Amino acid sequence: MESIFHEKQEGSLCAQHCLNNLLQGEYFSPVELSSIAHQLDEEERMRMAEGGVTSEDYRTFLQQPSGNMDDSGFFSIQVISNALKVWGLELILFNSPEYQRLGIDPINERSFICNYKEHWFTVRKLGKQWFNLNSLLTGPELISDTYLALFLAQLQQEGYSIFVVKGDLPDCEADQLLQMIRVQQMHRPKLIGEELAQLKEQRVQKTDLERVLEANDGSTMLDEDEEDLQRALALSRQEIDMEDEEADLRRAIQLSMQGSSRSISQDTPQTSGTHLTSEELRKRREAYFEKQQQQQDPPGQLSQPSERPTTSSGAPGSDPGDAMSEEDMLQAAVTMSLETVRNNFKTDGKK
Repeated sequence: MESIFHEKQEGSLCAQHCLNNLLQGEYFSPVELSSIAHQLDEEERMRMAEGGVTSEDYRTFLQQPSGNMDDSGFFSIQVISNALKVWGLELILFNSPEYQRLGIDPINERSFICNYKEHWFTVRKLGKQWFNLNSLLTGPELISDTYLALFLAQLQQEGYSIFVVKGDLPDCEADQLLQMIRVQQMHRPKLIGEELAQLKEQRVQKTDLERVLEANDGSTMLDEDEEDLQRALALSRQEIDMEDEEADLRRAIQLSMQGSSRSISQDTPQTSGTHLTSEELRKRREAYFEKQQQQQDPPGQLSQPSERPTTSSGAPGSDPGDAMSEEDMLQAAVTMSLETVRNNFKTDGKK
C-alpha cells in the first residue's frame, strides 16, 4: 500500500485531504481552495445585489461570514464541487431519488466522497479493490467488495452525506499497480487520535515500568547489602567463638603447665636461671610417673622401677619421654595439674 497516496489530517483541512486523496496527488492547496471560496462568495454577493444594494437582505448578507470557508480551513461542498469541475468531475448525491432510480451497484462506481458535519473523506477504488482514504486514519483501509455496500449504509445511518463522483479520474501509479496485483491487510489502521493516545499510554506504562525497575533495583541492592552484613556478622561471631575456644585451650594448657611445674619443683631440684632441656624434662616426667606408681602399689609390695605406666587402653605403654603422643602428653599434663591442685588443697587443710 506504499504506492497509495494518503494525506493525513492537518488542522481542519479535511476538504483539501479529501480532494488530494481522491485524485491521488497534491493537486489542491489551501490557497487554491480559498480562491475558489472567495469566487463563490463574490458570485453570491452579486446575486444578492440584484435585489438592490440598499435592501435589508443585502446588508444582512454582507454582515454574515462566508458560507464557503472559515478561518479553521473548512470548505463547503460548493468549493469541493467547483474544484472537481476543473477535472471534468461532478458530484451526485448517493441517496437522492434520481440516483436510486438508476439502481447502480456501488461496486460498479469508482469513488465516493463522504461528509459529516465539517469532515470530508474519500472512498475510492484503486485497481480492483476499494480503500477508505479517510485522513483521520493512520493509513489506507482496505474494504472488501462484499463489505462496501454495508459500509456505505452504516455511514448513512450515522448521518453522513454520501456523494458519487462521476467522470474519469486522472491516471495514478497506485491504480495501475493494483490492476496487476491484489493486496492483503493484516491489521486495520487506527484513528490518529487513538494512535496518539496509545503511544501516550505506552510512554506512561514505560515510565511506570522504569520506576518499578529502579525501585526493585534499589531494594535488591538493599537486600544484598543486608545479606552481606549478616554474613559478616556471622563470620565475626565464628571468629570470636574460635578465639574464645583457643583462649580456653591456652588457659588449660597454661594451668596444666603451671601445675606440672609446681609438682616437679616440689619433687626435684630446680635449675634456677636456666631452661630445662628436653632430656631433663624427660627424666623428670619419668621420675614423676615412677613416684606415682610407687604410691599406687599396695603396702608390703615392692615397686618395680622397670615397669612402665599403662596407656588409657590398659596395655603396657612405651617410654613416656620417647613415644608418647602429644595428646597423651597433654592429658598427662592436665592430670598432673589436677592432682597437684588436690594435693595443695590437702596440705592446706592439714595446716
